[in-house]
Amino acid sequence: MGWYEHWLFPRILDLSMRNKEATRLRALVVPDARGATLEVGVGSGLNLRFYGDRVERLIAVDPSEELLRMARRKARTTAFPIEFIARPGEELPLEDNSVDSVVVTFTLCTVADPLKALREMRRVLKPRGEILFAEHGLAPDPAVARWQRRLNPLWRRVAGGCNLDRKMDDLIAGAGFRINKLTTEYAKGPRPMSYVYVSRASLA
Repeated sequence: MGWYEHWLFPRILDLSMRNKEATRLRALVVPDARGATLEVGVGSGLNLRFYGDRVERLIAVDPSEELLRMARRKARTTAFPIEFIARPGEELPLEDNSVDSVVVTFTLCTVADPLKALREMRRVLKPRGEILFAEHGLAPDPAVARWQRRLNPLWRRVAGGCNLDRKMDDLIAGAGFRINKLTTEYAKGPRPMSYVYVSRASLA
């Protein structure tokens, strides 16, 4: 891993993901977490301030050691214990049926195998648990979707592996979840980068 990927890109990512629209969407999703909670793709810890008092403990997973260092600094004021684990979402070192909530925000666009990662989340979720989800992905408008597919190869290279054209609701359902609520919209910003899915789902 080079200097850009190890040191500079995590800081660029942290700054870019502080934008108002991402913050608005985090505030819609994260406060509903409860009990033993797993966050996949915790990144630099931008979700931490949105967790409510129903969270008993948090398991925070991310493959980037540098992003986890940044998240640990933000975690100093949290009221619940946090365990940070440097692993990809496809390899969760947790027991089956061990968490009450899974939080995933702006993560599945970059995971190498999103379906495998979602199946891992399903494996560790308790039978009555929920996955809470905010992601960007494939737009329903054909013209926008064509631009997403055209731009995606270049976008992946400059945006740390982020994909513009993943249809997130299909991925969730394909991993064996039942979508209980789904909201989609264009957030503020260029349309190829701003179509968002906000969802909560349980075991099918």
